[in-house]
Amino acid sequence: MSEPISLNIAVLTLSDTRTLAEDRSGDTLVSLLEAAGHCLVDRALIPDDVYQMRAVVSRWIADPSVQVVLTTGGTGFSGRDSTPEALRPLFDTEIEGFGELFRQVSWHEIGSSTVQSRCLAGLANRTAIFCLPGSTGACKTAWNRILLEQLDSRHKPCNFVGILLQGKQLHT
Repeated sequence: MSEPISLNIAVLTLSDTRTLAEDRSGDTLVSLLEAAGHCLVDRALIPDDVYQMRAVVSRWIADPSVQVVLTTGGTGFSGRDSTPEALRPLFDTEIEGFGELFRQVSWHEIGSSTVQSRCLAGLANRTAIFCLPGSTGACKTAWNRILLEQLDSRHKPCNFVGILLQGKQLHT
């Protein structure tokens, strides 16, 4: 079996109420990605603001050293939740099965409440963007049931690593 390829991942938390010191979902994602052998290359926490989200994620999409962006928060229906509206226009291609698969695996944990998640994913400039709900449980579910395999270069029959590395730099 070949050695896994470490990807460069940026994490963005969207919250009007939390600070980085209180960001359990972001901390969870950082711990999970590092445990899988990936590299955290940037992290930010900003308010649920469409234009701030687009600015941060656009910067990461344009950065050749970033292969994956993980966002947490803003995928529900309350108040200022606007992650899908903010980030979907940045996608070159939507990864249509991601949201459906997330809701399917979440069904076993939270039942019908999973319909209130508008999580989504897409590709932009050979960067994968995964928009996850803001709860630590949802972040763990998405990572452990989907992303861990799809961001592992050894996962068969397919994974995203080859797509993400075309024209991108690895962290050195």
